[in-house]
Amino acid sequence: MSTELARLHVCVVGLGIAGFAAADALIHNDAVVTVLDISESDSTRERATILDILGATVILGDDSTLPPDAELLVLSPGVSPLAPIVMAAQKAGIPIWGELELAWQLRKLRSDDAPWLTITGTNGKTTTTLMLASILEASGRRAIAAGNIGQSLVEVMMHPSPWDAIAVEVGAPQLPFIHEVSAQAAVCLNLAPDHIDLFGSFEAYRDAKARIYERTQVAAIFNQADAQTIHMVEQAEVIEGCRAIGFTLGIPDVSMVGVVDEFMVDRAFLDSRRDNALEMALITDLEIPARHNVENALAAIALARAHGVEAKHIRDGLRAWKPAAHRIATVATIRGVTYIDDSKATNTHAAATSLKAYDSIVWIAGGMAKGQEFDDLVS
Repeated sequence: MSTELARLHVCVVGLGIAGFAAADALIHNDAVVTVLDISESDSTRERATILDILGATVILGDDSTLPPDAELLVLSPGVSPLAPIVMAAQKAGIPIWGELELAWQLRKLRSDDAPWLTITGTNGKTTTTLMLASILEASGRRAIAAGNIGQSLVEVMMHPSPWDAIAVEVGAPQLPFIHEVSAQAAVCLNLAPDHIDLFGSFEAYRDAKARIYERTQVAAIFNQADAQTIHMVEQAEVIEGCRAIGFTLGIPDVSMVGVVDEFMVDRAFLDSRRDNALEMALITDLEIPARHNVENALAAIALARAHGVEAKHIRDGLRAWKPAAHRIATVATIRGVTYIDDSKATNTHAAATSLKAYDSIVWIAGGMAKGQEFDDLVS
């Protein structure tokens, strides 16, 4: 098809799932594509062969050298904002898009009006995204979970059949490179030190996360227990008429969702919210009703209600939700000892949250520090 991407010289960094989808979509939109990846693994070579056949130039063993004819740089998720090729593009005045921005631009080109409901945060993103997708599907909508969750958002936007709504998990490295993305509703679930190795400082990481709220249309959703997410919403440049909506494990105030007795309730998206709260679901409707999963469910409820989903569908969707692997998943109980797999807790905030779900614990831990300190967690 002939579009504004046609004949544009685009450099894509990374040849994983997202990078391959980005390069493929750009080729189909008649861009001139060069792909870089430091890896020379068998799977990378296989993808490189396919893109070469489609007409791309693929360079393996190098992800730092900006092609001299590049007019746009597209970054795969996980590429550091401090990467040498990013610095080179910024110095040369070349626009930089992440996967999120490329997907949004493709959405515009295809005149696709499916709303995006975006989720970020240090922890809980995947769980909340899957809960939201389950709710949307229970309501009869054609919906999908995409983005940082493992399903390329670019590939979703290139699907020939239209979507009714998309639940988008957003990783922090994508957020410095959004420019026009305008979600129907957005949430930052929580904020704690993570990815310091990619951003250089916690402040840079925090500022990137805050960009999730830019141009939000209907609801900018914050965690009442996390002052940093409240500040993000207070400072956000949103579309006129967008509301600030909180979620809390306590009894909700007006314009919040929260918990009353055993119920998760909405006091934000009903006309009589000053005097009433509407029951959404029981806490026990969740397969794993741990404290942090209740918080995730409340965030998913707020997003779904901002999209217009009725209460009965929220209940059905949360009942149908299945936790992703490696998130406080019971492996076995042997001689009275229950073994839990929580290997997706890859930062101190996630580990502490999961440990609080149990009274008596023998903890086996390992992994990479990613620039974090562990003193408070161990103490």
